[in-house]
Amino acid sequence: MIRQISVFVENKKGRLYSLTRALADHGIDLKALSIADTSEFGILRCIVNKPDEALKILRDAGFTASMTKVLGIEVEDTPGGLAQVLQVLHENEISVEYLYSFVGTMSENAIVIFHVKETEKAFEALKGSGLKMLTEEMVYNI
Repeated sequence: MIRQISVFVENKKGRLYSLTRALADHGIDLKALSIADTSEFGILRCIVNKPDEALKILRDAGFTASMTKVLGIEVEDTPGGLAQVLQVLHENEISVEYLYSFVGTMSENAIVIFHVKETEKAFEALKGSGLKMLTEEMVYNI
């Protein structure tokens, strides 16, 4: 499983810059990210190469941030590739709360980050179906 950082970001000029600058100044590499927003704030979800250090940096910089476990899955980059993964979750009655794709690749396949309520159950179901599950080390080295 992979640790993801979620950060509350006010919709104000410069806040996203401040966040990314704080990470960059400490050598933190953003590997994947997603931002969901409303009119007043957004939630930035990211995978970084040093999650514990990044969490401390962000909190020290005044951001409200938390860490959660997500699943990284190598998905065939073909029609139906994502459907194959979602079928396993569906058959095991596991709901996907959100997902986003990854910037880098290790092969010709895509990488998708999933957040589900039943992380352990989903991990075992997906792994048991023969899908390639990614470790933190694999993700950090992309």
